[in-house]
Amino acid sequence: MIDYWKWIFAIICPPAAVLDKEVGTIMLVGLLTALFWVPGVVAALYLIIRDTVRTGQAQL
Repeated sequence: MIDYWKWIFAIICPPAAVLDKEVGTIMLVGLLTALFWVPGVVAALYLIIRDTVRTGQAQL
């Protein structure tokens, strides 16, 4: 099942969407969000999609 809360957090507050990742990943997304909001959103969405594909939850 798709975790809709992660998608919502990725758009509203990208670092909150990747809290289950490593510290460096959270800091990178936070830095990108602080510099400009769009790169942080793109990075968070990329990480969510990558993990979904890796775990085989993608429904094509």
